[in-house]
Amino acid sequence: MKKIKLTKEKILLSLVLILSAILNFANISIEGYSNLYYAAGVKSMTMSLKNFFFVSFDPASFVTIDKPPLGFWLQAISAKIFGYSGWSIVLPQALAGVISVFVIYKIVKRSFGTTAGLLSALFLATTPMFVAVSRNNTCDNLLVLTLLIACWFISIAAEKGKFKYLLISLAIVGVGFNIKMLQAYMIVPAIYLVYLLSSAISLKKRIIHLICGTLVLLVVSFSWAIVVDLIPAANRPYVGSSTNNSELELIIGHNGLERLGLGSSTTGGGIGKAKTQVKITEGSKTSTTTTSNSAAKSTSSSASANTNAQGGMQGGTPPTGTRPSGMPSGAGPGGKSGGGGGNSSMGGSAVSSVTRLFVTTGMSDQIIWLFPIAVLGFLASILKEKFKPAFNNKRKLDLLLWSMWLIPEFIYFSFTTGLFHPYYLTMLAAPIAALAGIGIVSMWELYIEGGWKSWILPVTLIVDGALQLFVLSYFYSTSSITKILMIALSILCNASSIILIILKLKKNNNLKLSKILVGTALIGLLITPTVWSATTLFGAESGTFPAAGLSLISSSKSENAGMGMGSLSDSSNDKLTKFLLANKTTEKYILVTSSTNGIASDIIIKTGESVMTWGFFGTDKAITLAQFKALVKSGGVRYVMIGGQGGGGGSTSDIMTWAKKAGTLVAESKWKDTTTTKAATATTKTATATSKTAVTTTTKTANSMTQKFGGQTSQALYDLKGADTTK
Repeated sequence: MKKIKLTKEKILLSLVLILSAILNFANISIEGYSNLYYAAGVKSMTMSLKNFFFVSFDPASFVTIDKPPLGFWLQAISAKIFGYSGWSIVLPQALAGVISVFVIYKIVKRSFGTTAGLLSALFLATTPMFVAVSRNNTCDNLLVLTLLIACWFISIAAEKGKFKYLLISLAIVGVGFNIKMLQAYMIVPAIYLVYLLSSAISLKKRIIHLICGTLVLLVVSFSWAIVVDLIPAANRPYVGSSTNNSELELIIGHNGLERLGLGSSTTGGGIGKAKTQVKITEGSKTSTTTTSNSAAKSTSSSASANTNAQGGMQGGTPPTGTRPSGMPSGAGPGGKSGGGGGNSSMGGSAVSSVTRLFVTTGMSDQIIWLFPIAVLGFLASILKEKFKPAFNNKRKLDLLLWSMWLIPEFIYFSFTTGLFHPYYLTMLAAPIAALAGIGIVSMWELYIEGGWKSWILPVTLIVDGALQLFVLSYFYSTSSITKILMIALSILCNASSIILIILKLKKNNNLKLSKILVGTALIGLLITPTVWSATTLFGAESGTFPAAGLSLISSSKSENAGMGMGSLSDSSNDKLTKFLLANKTTEKYILVTSSTNGIASDIIIKTGESVMTWGFFGTDKAITLAQFKALVKSGGVRYVMIGGQGGGGGSTSDIMTWAKKAGTLVAESKWKDTTTTKAATATTKTATATSKTAVTTTTKTANSMTQKFGGQTSQALYDLKGADTTK
């Protein structure tokens, strides 16, 4: 057997991977089931092959999750192997995070050497949003891993003109499409441009290759969706969040145009671009911002979640006046919410500008720490490589690849008014990490060469240190940790950078001392994002809006209680669940409720029983009144919960109206734990009273918001046993 030889490179890489594994896996059980909507779907998927293939939300295959299948297939397989639990469904994402760190090391090392590869891996491993998403059951970091592998293959394809590697790269992007749909295509411009500009083969061959590659991309991307749409609707669940029970429409609508802020909402009854005012109260100061309704989705969700004393929010939003990390503070650009980990659940609610990602808490503190090094390092790399139109070596091609991954996404996240959650920013983590790692090495080489280019390194370190101090200033008054971080950053980074400048002015060429100073400065720049990332080890993130930040370790238990942190409610739904189970006979659905939020997810995860819902928003046209009456007549449905999020409004209001008239009201004392409800209300009031930031919402378009989420009303349980289905 060949002995494994330990080298400095292998030891350092191992340490980086161990750090990544600790950040991704340590104490992961505190995340509970993370996003309960997805967790309920995975539970259903483990119960039958039909549910598994169609990504059904409920065990009876009534409606699907509003996402493609691959990420959840991996979660379901993990749950089958290790048993269904919170950590088993998060496991694929945590593994993807660690593997991504290794892959980016291999890609960057291939063109720019070991040091650049190790730095890029370290930068990615300590990016707060990347770590936060790795510890959650959203599938974004599975997509990041997929796209990194695609980059690996396109790098080889462009350098050597290898057609088969181009096909593999685009096929892998197609696989990514089946993880997060059109989000995967954000890398496509980079892949096409890199291959098209490569000089390894003739232009004619490159164009032919790209045409063939496009066909492969489309076939792989749409294969599952087309198969689903070709299956008769009667033989499959309704496609959740679509308007016409079609995966293709879901791709174009809710997961396509809505993400770009184009057209009307596909799920909310034509809300379009109506405006919502969000009033922010902090101390004695009040400000008002106006956002598009595509961004107001989360604000409505926050308001809806306030009455969720029934527990089990699908990982959702906190009661008004409280804000754990990753949840809405409402502070727009320039706002200093001080929460340490979240601004708004919709990135589009912040004012669109080139400064959005720098001045918006909940975004700047998650991704932007090393952005100046990435940008200025890229410029230094261009100077170092004497960048000219002839892309005839792998370094030039890889610089083009990483920059064309970063630039379009930076523009999108800075200016879009469409529907996007801040945790989508994990898509920026890889290109920032790669360009920062490459940039440090290039700037160091220019520093050694001397001349005016040697000034780029110390100036870049100072600029990045200044940016980090600026972002930390948002949280200056919220935690003593912030002050310690600012002091450490100033001493290690800024002081070292100033000494570097002094050495240059005195023309001191002591490279050993300079290398120590650069290393010290980098340590200073890495302390804050590492601390930010490490907070996820000690405090549970929001299940729906994962983010790292100081509030994860500073928030009191009362502030975090009932916030949809991914843990199931301990008892708020227990009495209802016991009542439904005790009275179940032959019903196919143990309960009917408007949306997947709260009760539906809670019951499915706890019991494996099927709950009929009208999809995530409670607006899916999944069943007609006549079909519902027939189901009641056959004994398939007995109990209907009217009210709560969705409120029985939207496209299924006729069903809820009929159920209320035809059914018998069940006394709350039989199914509702009033003690738990009172305790939850008291907790909410306490948290609201102690919160520094209160978020209240007012809207000019109440009717539109009601259509979007069907409103929020008090809950009432109706028994349809013996109901007259002829009326």
